[in-house]
Amino acid sequence: MSDKVVIRFGRCEDASVLAQFNVAMAWETEEKHLKLSTVTKGVKAVLEQPEHGFYVVAEQHGDVIASLLVTYEWSDWRCARFWWIQSVYVKPECRAQGVFRRLYAFLHAEASGRPEICGFRLYVEKSNHTAQQTYTRMNMEKTGYDMYESIFDAP
Repeated sequence: MSDKVVIRFGRCEDASVLAQFNVAMAWETEEKHLKLSTVTKGVKAVLEQPEHGFYVVAEQHGDVIASLLVTYEWSDWRCARFWWIQSVYVKPECRAQGVFRRLYAFLHAEASGRPEICGFRLYVEKSNHTAQQTYTRMNMEKTGYDMYESIFDAP
């Protein structure tokens, strides 16, 4: 990957491309159709209200080519926050070129030395072996937890 890739925090003007990435990622990983207008509202909520989290993007030649979302989980066991890495997306033509590694390194540098951050967490589809291998190469470890959820209907 070219050295001309810039890693930065997401901004309000990135909302459209971030929403498009989220819709594409949901289809690619889970074959779920997401409503673009709803996803766009969700992305804008993060960008406008930092208490929800933040985006990190990779930009090349002025175009956003990859992104991830960070949300927060308070750990009473550690008296600190986990940063949950979510909505990871790299444009297909930019994959396997170290773009995620750069996003992760940026995030790691931001968290380093901050005692209020105790680690990173993420979840990945059980069948997404490529992503699992990538996360293992980043020294992330598979946990012994299964995830459960209860989804409420949207208003």
